[in-house]
Formats: sequence, C-alpha cells, structure tokens
Amino acid sequence: EDSIEFQDNTPMTIEEAAEYTGIGRNTLRLLVSEGKIPVLLIGRKHIVRTDALTEFLKINQGVDLLDIDSVKSVS
Repeated sequence: EDSIEFQDNTPMTIEEAAEYTGIGRNTLRLLVSEGKIPVLLIGRKHIVRTDALTEFLKINQGVDLLDIDSVKSVS
C-alpha cells in the first residue's frame, strides 16, 4: 500500500483528503457542505489544503464528526 505525502499547503481532492485523514469521503463532503472545512471550488471539484485539514483535525480532536452541530469550523 502506497502512502501519500503532502506538504503543508498542498492542495488535494476530497478523495485524497479522505485517504490522508482516514475520514470517509461522504463525511468530508458533508463537512465541506456545512462550511466546516474551507475549500476552493474548481468546476465541480473541491480542493482542500493540507494545512486546513490539519487545523480542522486539531480543533476537533475527540469530537464526533457526524454530530455537525458540535464540529468547529476552520476559519
């Protein structure tokens, strides 16, 4: 199994972000649609920055990500 390595500001797709974080694609899409994770939209493709994901994971450590109301947004 190959692992993906990203630099701090590397842009990635939702699929790559799911592999990078271990969070499911559908959960990531929900978090993006609820404005919890900032993205750049290119056509229909959502691009996420690695540093934004890292910050998101840090501020939501121990939180149930499916409980949208308790998930903190990355500013």
